Amino acid sequence: MSGWEIFWKSFLEHLKEHFTIGSIGDKINEAILQVQHYVQVGDVKLVITDAIIVTWISVAIMIILFALLTRKASIKPTTGQTFVEMLIGVLLSSAEGFGLSKEEARHIAPMIGTFAIMITGCNVISVFNVVPPAKNIGFPVAMALVAITYVIYISIRFVGFKGFAKTFTTPMAFLFPFKIIDTVVKPVSLALRLFGNVFGAFVFMEFLHIICPIILPAVLGLWFDIADGMLQAVIFSYLTIYYVGEFCEVGHEMKEHPELFVKKKKDKKKKSTDAVEAAAVE
Repeated sequence: MSGWEIFWKSFLEHLKEHFTIGSIGDKINEAILQVQHYVQVGDVKLVITDAIIVTWISVAIMIILFALLTRKASIKPTTGQTFVEMLIGVLLSSAEGFGLSKEEARHIAPMIGTFAIMITGCNVISVFNVVPPAKNIGFPVAMALVAITYVIYISIRFVGFKGFAKTFTTPMAFLFPFKIIDTVVKPVSLALRLFGNVFGAFVFMEFLHIICPIILPAVLGLWFDIADGMLQAVIFSYLTIYYVGEFCEVGHEMKEHPELFVKKKKDKKKKSTDAVEAAAVE
């Protein structure tokens, strides 16, 4: 048997194995389960999952990419610099659209941009047939907790604790418990939205790779691996900006129109005085 005959025989056998469907449930279950490694540091055993490793790789790639895009920044911008400046402009205009001042928008832009870049890199890396970190529920939960912590911190910094606290009792004090629940639900919503979309896309693409491993996954991967991954980063960042604007809205109103809040107190005092006078007359 010649070398070419051996090659084609081996090639056809591997191709046949590749197209053999077998148990779809077992293959998808195998793809979903996370890979865990343990590193012993003294008496402590650290768990290193595939999500952590892929996150490090994705962040490193995105840092290198943006460094290359802006390495020759000048007054006459390059194509890469123009692209980055356009993204920053969209970020700033979105923040100002939610009621933040230009100074406040510039202040939160680096953090919000970091969220967007990190999530984009971690989602888009699936185009290289690498498991996205958001498939592990721990990744979106961690991102959501960091985001809501930052939202609360930066809101207090912008409008002060009094302005921030006033948000929970405006327009009516009895809304306080509902606003607390809303604040708790915000990170849950961020985490589940990111996890659900990425996990669903991942399972769907794994299913396509099993039943039709050549053409269809490559075509649909342009949406589920790239476009949808970027869209989730945009939604996460957009909602984070929205939450900052929502918490700062009442505080800004207090700074710009303090008489509105003082007037309410005077009206209450006036009503109580009128009631006392009316009672005295009777």
